[in-house]
Amino acid sequence: MSVRMMSQRSERRGIHLDQSELLCKKGCGYYGNTAWQGLCSKCWREENQRERQKQIQEDWALAERLQREEEEAYASRHQRAQSQPTITPFSKFEERKTKEKSSKVNTVTKFFTPSAKTPPKKDTTSFDTQSSPSPSSSSSRHPPADTDHATREFIDFLKPLKSGREIFKQCRAFTESMVYKRDMGADELSECVQDFYQNLSDRLQTQFKGSTEHVESVMDEVEKYMMTRLYKEVFCPETTDDEKKDLAIQKRIRALHWVTIEMLCVPVDEEIPEVSDSVVKAITDVIEMDSKRVPKDKLACITRCSKHIFNAIKISKKEAASADDFLPTLIYIVLKANPPRLQSNIQYITRFCNPSRLMTGEDGYYFTNLCCAVAFIEKLDGQSLNLSPEEFELYMSGQASPHWPQGAGASSPGSAALSQVHKRLDLLTGLGERQDRVIEKARQLESDLIDWTDEVEQKVQSVLESFPQETHNPTATTASGTTSAAASAIDSDNVENERLPPPLQPQVFAG
Repeated sequence: MSVRMMSQRSERRGIHLDQSELLCKKGCGYYGNTAWQGLCSKCWREENQRERQKQIQEDWALAERLQREEEEAYASRHQRAQSQPTITPFSKFEERKTKEKSSKVNTVTKFFTPSAKTPPKKDTTSFDTQSSPSPSSSSSRHPPADTDHATREFIDFLKPLKSGREIFKQCRAFTESMVYKRDMGADELSECVQDFYQNLSDRLQTQFKGSTEHVESVMDEVEKYMMTRLYKEVFCPETTDDEKKDLAIQKRIRALHWVTIEMLCVPVDEEIPEVSDSVVKAITDVIEMDSKRVPKDKLACITRCSKHIFNAIKISKKEAASADDFLPTLIYIVLKANPPRLQSNIQYITRFCNPSRLMTGEDGYYFTNLCCAVAFIEKLDGQSLNLSPEEFELYMSGQASPHWPQGAGASSPGSAALSQVHKRLDLLTGLGERQDRVIEKARQLESDLIDWTDEVEQKVQSVLESFPQETHNPTATTASGTTSAAASAIDSDNVENERLPPPLQPQVFAG
């Protein structure tokens, strides 16, 4: 699915998306999806099934050829035939593949077949008894509050239905079985959930005799119950690169912070208070999408965001907005919001939402436009914004900004302002170099001070070692107490004499 640009340089160029580009490439009339290579969920599943069948046939042909070569090699080595034919390894392989195929076909349909081992008395039990978690499910021993709330709401919704108890049993059994498949790839998990949706929807169509509204209401509650319980296991699983894509798109949007309304030809005047309020609400809604757990609730955030966008355009233009006005404005909102885990949320909706909701209706339309907006942001270049490649690179590198004046002449105010900016940048660069030199000299001074301190300590130590302290004998001190006292007195007198200034000498003058 491509976003085409109007290439006339003489007029304002905007983002133009033909409505046919939103539809499935197979021409079935449903909305396509970039994650499904432009196909709707129905055509995408059919393509996948054909590819899988083709792969199975190729695997069987390869296995048969390898088996034949092995048998020929075995016959040439032993030169004799088997007297009692037994089941050949290929026959075992074929039998195993048949069993696997049969098991795969019946994986989902078995949930809709009443178990013969179930005692009849369980059919008379209440929903409250059935809602208790299975002891074998480790993840259900301490379910979070939101999971309990979703379970109670699901039970209350199903109570008036004749087959409500059976629907609940099937949904609970399926979600508990999915907990043990967390190591499967995201596509396989999505296929299991979509198969369950399809089988349950087909059965409800038969039961309610084609009442589409009733079937959709039941399927919405089924999706809410199941995905609330499976959210932690299937949202951004470790087997995918969703987290890597999230970081890449966030980095990309941050790098495009300089893109203006004029570049995208967005027909929105944020100077009008009502328009500014609608823009803020649209940003809030698209950010809030990450806080929801159910795909339907995430889609509701996208739908509310889109309606605020249409309202902002209508107030600005004083007329109804067109599709050519909506997509560039949605791109602008996504650039300003930079929603958290954007790619993970899109993939989660694509994989586990009720497929009929994405194929038709306003939810499907707005979601398809969001996917187009993200694809456009990922491939955004200078031509898309009516910029030269040089200008685009300058803006992306931060060396220039569209908010700076772009005067060409020396006398123009823009040129003078730009010159002042360059002078300030040069001054800051010079200050940075001077700071580096000061830091380098400070480190050298610190090193010299440490060396000088070490040198002084060594000299003091050498002096102390040259004049060792005298040790006094206590006995000798007792015997010669008088001598020591006299010596102390003499020392004291000497000290006092050293402290006193010298006496004045009389001077004799000649008569």
